[in-house]
This record gives sequence, C-alpha cells and structure tokens, in this order.
Amino acid sequence: MLNNKQKTAVITSFSNNDIKKLRSLHERKYRKQTGWFLAEGLRICTEALKQGFTPQILIYEEGRHSDPLISDLVFECEKAGGRVLPVKRSLLVKVSNKNNPQTVVGAYTQFTTNFLDIKTEDTRCWVALDRVRDPGNLGTIMRTMDAVAADGLILIDDCTDPFSVESVRASMGAIFSLKISHCTSNEFFSFKKFFNGQIIGTALDSKVDYRTAEWKSPCIILLGNEQSGLSDKLKDTCDQLIKMPMLGSSDSLNLAVASGISLYEFLRYQAD
Repeated sequence: MLNNKQKTAVITSFSNNDIKKLRSLHERKYRKQTGWFLAEGLRICTEALKQGFTPQILIYEEGRHSDPLISDLVFECEKAGGRVLPVKRSLLVKVSNKNNPQTVVGAYTQFTTNFLDIKTEDTRCWVALDRVRDPGNLGTIMRTMDAVAADGLILIDDCTDPFSVESVRASMGAIFSLKISHCTSNEFFSFKKFFNGQIIGTALDSKVDYRTAEWKSPCIILLGNEQSGLSDKLKDTCDQLIKMPMLGSSDSLNLAVASGISLYEFLRYQAD
C-alpha cells in the first residue's frame, strides 16, 4: 500500500512522454504499434485487477492516493513493474478527452486468443460478429456476454477495434473477462468443418422464431453487420438461422439488443 505521502512527484506537464503516449492510445495505429490500450475509471481498472490484469502505466488524480481502491491498484501495478504517476486533473482531461474525466486511467497490454485454438470440447458459448462497426455496440455486447458467462468473442473480417477507448468504456470492464479472437470469413467457413457444436445466426429473412430454436451447448451465436446483416457465405455456416419478431414499424433491432436477446435465450435453455 501507499504511505501517507505520495512516492512520486505530481506530473503537471502536457509534454511528459508518458502522458503523450497515453493520449496516443485513442488512435488505432498507436494501439497497434504499442500493443496497449486505455481503460478509464476505478471500476474498470479494479475489474481488470480482479481478472489478473495490471496496467503498464497507471495515472491517478493527485491527492487521491489515500483512497483504498486506488492504493490497491498502485500497489499491484508497482509490484508488477508498472509505472505509477499522480497527475493534475487537467492532464486526466487531456488523456481521457472528457471534460469530466475519471480519477484513474490505466494502459494495459492487449490480449488475443488464436482462432485455431478454439476447440469444441472447451466451448460453452462464443459470440461471433461479422464486420461490426459501432464500438458502443461492441462494448455493450461484451458486457452482456460477461453477464451470461460466455467464453469469448470472435471478430470476423474488418471489425471495429475491441480495444478502442469507446469499446472498453461501454464494456464496463467486461473485456477483461473474455477471450477475444479474430478471423476472416474464409477461416470461419473452414472452422465450421471441425466445430461440432451449434452455430446459430440471426437473419431478417429467416422463418424461425428465436424462441423455437435449438439452443444447445456448445454454441456460437453469429450476428451480422449493423447495416447489411450476415454475408451469404457466413449464413451458409449456420446450423440454424433465427429472427426476432418485429411487430411495430421498425424493420430491425439494434445489434447489441439482438445479441442480448440471443444470449439470454441461450442461458434460459441451459437452465431448463
């Protein structure tokens, strides 16, 4: 734990190299270069710690070192060899790009699971997303996946970055409890030949109500792009295609909502 006195001088300069590096992580190219990503807020950083993740760099608002939760984060970060920096609030504003920033921001190492390492016998439920574009949707989906204890997330073809600030923020820390994998449509199509579980996809032109589908484990729930839905190639990988009834004037559901309905229907069948 921290002593009553801060161990490190407060950072006050916008030109500090660590501050500049943290700010750069808002851009995907720098996240790729460094292999790091930002997580903001005491709740998310504490959740990361519970899942065994410590930040490479941790900054926190000056004067908050006596907060027990911040003190725990500082202690674990330093023990793991990370850098801990108390900073002026104005620097937290710069790093977070928000006028009302969180009191803690951490830079974490990105993590991925090799797509070829996903095995039927180790699978309960994965979610696969085809060309998802909206980082808020992606983060919300990860949050729901964590709620039902799903295994992980497969991102197919050109998807938004799960490690973007917006996705991580929307996940509320759930990203740290999930496996994340990437593949192409062709790789997913080939994967189907060796996966002995169910692949259930959502499609507006399906005749099968989601409530009558066979939600067996192991399962992969496959959802398409927000605008165009699943590609024809990916539809061909599905054992079942389902739809949600649309009784009003709207012709489709938000992707995160559709994934939530599917995940909880899967969970309901496991409880029966």
